[in-house]
Amino acid sequence: MFSQWQLRAAFARRLSDMYGREVPAYTTLVDVSHEVNEEVLREQGADAERLGSIGRVTAERHGAIRVGTPEELQQVARVFGALGMHPVGFYDLREAAASAIPVVSTAFRPVDGEELARNPFRVFTSMLTPADPRFFDPDLRARLENFLAGRQLFPPELLALADRAEAAGELSDTDAERFLHLAVQVFELSPEPVDKAWYETLEQVSAVAADIGGVRSTHINHLTPRVLDIDALYRRMTERGIEMIDTIQGPPRWKGPDVLLRQTSFRALAEPRALRTPDGSVISGALRVRFGEVEARGIALTRQGRARYDALLARVDELAARDPQADRADVARALWAAELPDTEQALAAQGLAHFTYHVVPDRPADGSRPPAGLDELLSQGWVRAEPLVYEDFLPRSAAGIFQSNLSDEGSRHHDRTGIAYDSAWLSGAIGREVLDPFDLYEEQQNRSLGRVARELALDGLPG
Repeated sequence: MFSQWQLRAAFARRLSDMYGREVPAYTTLVDVSHEVNEEVLREQGADAERLGSIGRVTAERHGAIRVGTPEELQQVARVFGALGMHPVGFYDLREAAASAIPVVSTAFRPVDGEELARNPFRVFTSMLTPADPRFFDPDLRARLENFLAGRQLFPPELLALADRAEAAGELSDTDAERFLHLAVQVFELSPEPVDKAWYETLEQVSAVAADIGGVRSTHINHLTPRVLDIDALYRRMTERGIEMIDTIQGPPRWKGPDVLLRQTSFRALAEPRALRTPDGSVISGALRVRFGEVEARGIALTRQGRARYDALLARVDELAARDPQADRADVARALWAAELPDTEQALAAQGLAHFTYHVVPDRPADGSRPPAGLDELLSQGWVRAEPLVYEDFLPRSAAGIFQSNLSDEGSRHHDRTGIAYDSAWLSGAIGREVLDPFDLYEEQQNRSLGRVARELALDGLPG
């Protein structure tokens, strides 16, 4: 039998193999990531595995897919539910970039700590918003919704196997093999000719809209390995002649602990595609929609820490606008150094980052009673703190990656009022609760504090 985590790990491997065949530059990205990770491990030793074992980091991937309707997203949720992956977080990319990116998103991932350690595969999943009048007028909306209603992305056999795997928590070897075959096949690039005129109509609004609603299938949009030094990887990819986007998205490189998520990618490649012209003939063309992304993950910030991060980003924007000649990364580094503590201990003490806490088993017995305060437990050696890896995404960074791989900004009517979407709406649309990532980190941290209190016979959680 294949358990859900084994299905998840096998699916991630097969998807990676498939994407490497379709986009050879992705294989280069994976190879360079491995080189960099091995070097960091040699140089830093155990410190390199502070945010996850090298086994986890090497196997780690996140993917990105795009769908057109709530019904399609609901079916995606069933497929990933078979793999023990849940919708976590709501991301509105419409508001996060200057370019026209008419999608809202969530990420499917494991949520249990042990499951994440086994295989942390996650998929950032975006859904088109045809009802938003800032992007689609009534006529185009009607044509787009009619087109989307007429396609089937996920075969019934795949969905039936997915439901069985989710209900039972496992599949037989035979069913698992069939499920994996069908699931990977869904995300391959289809050879079916693309309606050239329809695709170009949507492309005038947004290249992202065309990629979702201009074809009769879906595909893996990018796949992302994890690297321990993203700056070194960026340099090496450039040296190999791979065209990278202009920046590394997210926090700057600085002297303090890595927090949240840093991402970059190579630019979307012009891939050969068959195009059907209005007279019915099929010609050879090229579409530029898929790219290779890489990520470096840091410590999960608390709500308070995230608020400070967002405020710092706004300050960087403000200062960069005042002095366009200034290096944005230098501006960010200076602000980070002034506004964020530069040690894990200080991040924990100020309630800015999430950790799990563990009783030190070999502390010398001196007859003293453990203190009640968390700071004292840490400083006196009763308890050690392990940082929680940030498992999620940043809407501005995700939009920045999307935007950096677009050939133009598309069109948006700023004088029109957009349609409001939020996490509650998305939960209702797919019939599953979209989980709050902050709640998940808080629950994991509080469970560890509860264990500390029980093992040290404290009266309540350490405060």
